[in-house]
Amino acid sequence: MRDEKCVFCHPRLEAEQRIILENEHCMFLQWESASLKGSQLEGAGLIVPRQHRETAFDLSKEEWNATHDLLHEVKAYLDEKHGPNGYNIGWNCGEVGGQHIFHAHFHVIPRYADEPMAGKGIRYLFKGPGNVRKEMGE
Repeated sequence: MRDEKCVFCHPRLEAEQRIILENEHCMFLQWESASLKGSQLEGAGLIVPRQHRETAFDLSKEEWNATHDLLHEVKAYLDEKHGPNGYNIGWNCGEVGGQHIFHAHFHVIPRYADEPMAGKGIRYLFKGPGNVRKEMGE
């Protein structure tokens, strides 16, 4: 099932979004700005299931396998085209988890040695002093 207004079900609804790679069950989408050398999110994109699934927890086994297969194709493509020094990859699930578009999407974010946040992974934000839960901070 697809949602007619969903920009991941219908990538062409978003003019700046391109399908870079795809297989039977999923696509690697990228904004035009991600192709610019030196841009903040150079090479970054999303792997999304073709079927409308709200979160990663809703994917079928076939979609998980297809995501795995496409991730390896995406890495080879990004390594050749952009030559990153590392990657952050992951899912945001649910509003509190940072998900803003409720169609599952797997972030693939190349990282570069010359960026100011080089060496800091995704946990860096969560471990900072500004992210203390109310119960713990009282």
